[in-house]
Amino acid sequence: MAWKRGGAVQFPPLFHSILHFTICIIEEDIMGGFFGAVSHEDVTLDIFFGVDYHSHLGTRRGGMLIHDPQDGFQRQIHSIENTPFRTKFEKDLSDFHGCSGIGCISDTDPQPLLVRSHLGLYAITTVGIINNSEELIQRYFSDHGHQFMAMSSGKVNATELTAALINQKDDLVSGILHAQDEIKGSMTLLVLTDKGEIIAARDRVGRLPVLVGKKEGAHCVSFESFAYHKLGYTDAYELGPREIVRITADGFETLSPAGKEMKICAFLWTYYGYPNSNYEGMNVEVMRYRNGEIMARDEVARGLLPKVDYVAGVPDSGVPHAIGFANRSGKPFARPFVKYTPTWPRSFMPTNQEVRKQVAKMKQIPVPELIEGKKLLFVDDSIVRGTQLRETVEFLYESGAEEVHMRSACPPIMYSCKYLNFSRGNSDMDLLARRTIQELEGDEGQQHLEEYADANTQRGQCMLKTICEKFGFNSLGYQSLDGLLEAIGLDRDKVCTCLLYTSDAADDSLRV
Repeated sequence: MAWKRGGAVQFPPLFHSILHFTICIIEEDIMGGFFGAVSHEDVTLDIFFGVDYHSHLGTRRGGMLIHDPQDGFQRQIHSIENTPFRTKFEKDLSDFHGCSGIGCISDTDPQPLLVRSHLGLYAITTVGIINNSEELIQRYFSDHGHQFMAMSSGKVNATELTAALINQKDDLVSGILHAQDEIKGSMTLLVLTDKGEIIAARDRVGRLPVLVGKKEGAHCVSFESFAYHKLGYTDAYELGPREIVRITADGFETLSPAGKEMKICAFLWTYYGYPNSNYEGMNVEVMRYRNGEIMARDEVARGLLPKVDYVAGVPDSGVPHAIGFANRSGKPFARPFVKYTPTWPRSFMPTNQEVRKQVAKMKQIPVPELIEGKKLLFVDDSIVRGTQLRETVEFLYESGAEEVHMRSACPPIMYSCKYLNFSRGNSDMDLLARRTIQELEGDEGQQHLEEYADANTQRGQCMLKTICEKFGFNSLGYQSLDGLLEAIGLDRDKVCTCLLYTSDAADDSLRV
């Protein structure tokens, strides 16, 4: 049980011991993105700015690779953990030249890679995850003639393994299809050939988007659509699941048709996507407004909307969800605190845990006039591990808040993602909802995840109450799965919700 004393939330000693494990987990969300272009003119700046516009998708490495018919491939890979992509690569621009290129933001392997095989010399970059890498190595590459570059963690470079699978076939298209069929997880990729053509392949069930843009004398391919809009390209095409397309300066053509099954990641809209991006025709910012409106609509209908002075978003991606919530609920929207990010854009960048915690605290700048004596309702894009929730609510009470209510724009997250590098957590028990269930009922509770995910059940109410007591919230609410899917607006069978308690998550054959 948490209580207030002198304007600050106080926690009993037992709670501190329970929470210690939570605080020691770094709140990191990772994925990656790519950009490529082919033109009749030099594309170096297009690749530079196009990749830079994917920097919100990762913080570890960036890579650029340009091809010139005379001088061949030029490549640079840099760490971007403490310096932004743009700063790291500006000094390399004078060395790059060519009419085709690809680049990436990668939170896993150093890439793009250059590969020499019977298919020729080509470059490759990937976004995805391989869950069966050891099995694939044993099955296909266990003889003494094969070796793979190991990462510092000891794991195999997934991009290199993907290329090795591609090279087992007699052409790139057959090889890509083979790799995607063999990989358990997901694999979306770009290949740049020594002819200066780009081959783009979307994951076999389309978990991530791949979009083609065009302008006079050039075509590009991108994860985020806004990245090429700012470079003068217009929308030309969006690949379907499993589709493989060849892109040249003069156009694009389908080399392998799209499949029928679609499972695009729901978190693209709730969290990962940039506000002006569109996936499958659905805009990110519009979805977030609609999502917040649906949450407020349903809460009002159940008579559960608390009396608050302001509705606010947890910066930054929680803000549009909160705007929608405020608009529908009739409660005024405000920003009781802002994040100071010019010098520390992400709280997990420092290597030392204590420094990370201090940076996270220093980033939160209160607006006292909007906090002192106020009852506040905050909307966050999601609650994953809950690492920073306690610090946030303490900060608000220390700043004079009378009440703090929390809403998650996503249903309770019950599973870690097996299809994308969604986070660096190692276990489902890193997740706040799963840990809370384990504390309440032990292993028996893990058999009732669907009930716990439903706020209308006794178990669901018990989980909400327990989290409120832990973190000092006056109330807590999660968006429903039906509400989330309504906000996205696609056929629910086309959206992957494997992080939640759904058939996607419960089906072990899908989760490997």
